[in-house]
Amino acid sequence: MNRWELIVIGSGPSGLTAAIEAAKNKVKVLLIDENIKAGGQLFKQIHKFFGSSAHYSGIRGINIGENLIKKAEEVGVKVLLNRIAIGLFKGKKVVVKQGLDNKGKNIDIFEADKIVIASGASENAIYFPGWTLPGIMSAGAVQTMINVHRVLPGKKILMIGSGNVGLIVSYQLIQAGAEVKAVIEALPKIGGYEVHADKIKRLGVPIYTSHTIVEAKGNLEVEEAVIAKVDKNWQTIPNTERIFKVDTISIAAGLKPLIKLVRMADCKCIYIPELGGWVPIHNKNMETTYSGIYVAGDVTGVEEANTALEEGRLAGIAVAESLGYLDKKIACNIKTEIWERLKDLRSGPFGENRFKAKNKIIREY
Repeated sequence: MNRWELIVIGSGPSGLTAAIEAAKNKVKVLLIDENIKAGGQLFKQIHKFFGSSAHYSGIRGINIGENLIKKAEEVGVKVLLNRIAIGLFKGKKVVVKQGLDNKGKNIDIFEADKIVIASGASENAIYFPGWTLPGIMSAGAVQTMINVHRVLPGKKILMIGSGNVGLIVSYQLIQAGAEVKAVIEALPKIGGYEVHADKIKRLGVPIYTSHTIVEAKGNLEVEEAVIAKVDKNWQTIPNTERIFKVDTISIAAGLKPLIKLVRMADCKCIYIPELGGWVPIHNKNMETTYSGIYVAGDVTGVEEANTALEEGRLAGIAVAESLGYLDKKIACNIKTEIWERLKDLRSGPFGENRFKAKNKIIREY
C-alpha cells in the first residue's frame, strides 16, 4: 500500500490547481485520473477565456491545460493516468483500477492523510422516440470528437440546449465545417451568455426558445429531427412541428455533479437544483463533513472553469495549512483573496443564484 499526504482524484482544472497549490507548499501529492491525459475539459476548450488576467483572460483552454500540467510537473506532483478510483473507504483508502484492465488484475490501494475529490460532473440525458439511433450524442462527446480527435461527427446538426455548452459547441461545429441547422431550448429564453448566442446568430443559426424535440427519425441512423413548441406546462403544442434534415443530434441538457466517491466516503449531501442536483456539504475550506476529505470544482456544483480553478486553489491551500506546511495567517490571507475572486465570479445575473446556493451549502455545514 502506498501512502501519500494528499491524493487528488480528478485532473481537471480544480484537481490540477489543488495539487499544484499543495505541492508548492511541500505537500507530497498523488494525482489520479481515468483519462490518458491530464487537463480534463480544458483540452476541449479551444476558445479564449474572458474575464480578468487572474482567470487567464485571452488564453485558450487548451493552453491553460498545458500550462497547469507543466506547473504540476515542476512542483513535483506525481500523476497517475488511465487509473479509475473505484472505491473510497474508511481510513482514507482509495482503491484504483487501471483504466483499460477489464479483468480487475491491476488493482492498487493508496492511503492518504487528506483527499481532494475533484471528479467533475456528467452530462444529463434526455429521452424521446428514436433517441437510441446512431448520430445522437452528448455535446461533450461532440466536443471531444472535433477538438481532441479532429473528427467531424456529422455534417448537419441539431443542437438541443442553449446553455453555454450548447452555444459554444455549436460555434465550434461550424468552425470544424459542419452546418448547425438550429439550436432549440425548452425554456422561454436563451440559457447561456449572449456573447456566445450572438456568434452563431451572426452565422445564420436560428435559436428556437420554448421548443423541444419530439422525435428522431431514420432507418439505420438519424435522418430527421422533429421539434415543436411547448407551453408553460412543458406540453407540446399541436400543429407547431418543424422537421429538420439532420445526420446528428447533439444534446446539451446540462450537467450533474459526479458524487459517487463522495457518497462512498459518507459525506453529507444536499439537493440544490441551481448547482445541478445533489452536492456535498462543505465549509469555506472546501472540507466535507468527513474530516480530511475536500471537494473542488463541478462535484461541488456545476459552474465554470474559472470557479473550478479557484476552488481547487482553495482546497490545496487548506490542505497545506492543515498539514502544517503553511502558516495560518498567510493561509488565511490567501483564502480571503480567493473567496473575493469567487464572489466576483458569482456576481451578475448568471452567478447570483449560484452564489446564494454556495452560501447555503456552507451554512448547512
